[in-house]
Amino acid sequence: MSAAAALWGLLAAPVAADDGPVIGGDCAGTSRWVTVCREEPGSSGGTQQQGSSDRPGRESAGKPRPQTCAVERLDPQPPAGDPVWDGHEPGDGAIYTRVCLGDALAGAGGAQVVPQVFWAAEAPQVDVDPEQLARAAVDKMLLTGPDIASPRASGRYVVGMPMWLWVTQSPTTYGPNSASASLAGVTVTATAKVSSISWDMGDSSAPVICDGPGSVYTSAVGKAPSPDCGHTYAKASATQHKGGRFQGEATATWTVDWQVTAGPGETGTFTEVRQSPFTVDVREVQVLN
Repeated sequence: MSAAAALWGLLAAPVAADDGPVIGGDCAGTSRWVTVCREEPGSSGGTQQQGSSDRPGRESAGKPRPQTCAVERLDPQPPAGDPVWDGHEPGDGAIYTRVCLGDALAGAGGAQVVPQVFWAAEAPQVDVDPEQLARAAVDKMLLTGPDIASPRASGRYVVGMPMWLWVTQSPTTYGPNSASASLAGVTVTATAKVSSISWDMGDSSAPVICDGPGSVYTSAVGKAPSPDCGHTYAKASATQHKGGRFQGEATATWTVDWQVTAGPGETGTFTEVRQSPFTVDVREVQVLN
């Protein structure tokens, strides 16, 4: 049995000859070949979330997004009589293979990728969504939540004393970070960088929104507040939370700019968020008589 026939036996389901193989298009369509409508679950919480897009009609955080697939004509074509023809003969249409973006990325990570093999009367149309490729490029970056330098988990802080907040910058924790993804002759390059960090300090106060990584504290500034990213606790953590610490979280908003570097020219922007938890030990000043 040929390799194509083996693949067909593993993956291909019988389809009507008049089904039009189309990659892309409206997910409300009824064609069984609209493979872009195979949806993958988005992330709705935890340490990673899909964010918003500047392109109308795109999905928002937590919603499933479609999977982009590529179709290529099998070369060489299987010989006459091969079961993969499913009752057709060479010259009556052709045999194609289909590989989806998620499958291709899994293969790059070491998992086996087996394309779907099918017969079609006409060459399939291909409509690759460049934003989906941009999101695949972001997945390669392995972006994380902020690398929090202050507050320190081992530190002890004082009620009423200005606290300086800052993060350590790296390509995966702050950016910039760039990667590319390709499918069906289209290549998209994406660049991600943190545009803001929202600090939930765990004391029921309003979040502290910082547009940058924060300034590093030095002893030379004494008790001065941070010029760009800081917070002052008004109460001790021991009386507020079990374990004697405030439970906080820093949420980084990553802005991703992407452009098609091979294929039809197009650009776009979307955001994603990553979170990092932290704890703060805040104490009252002890006065000795």
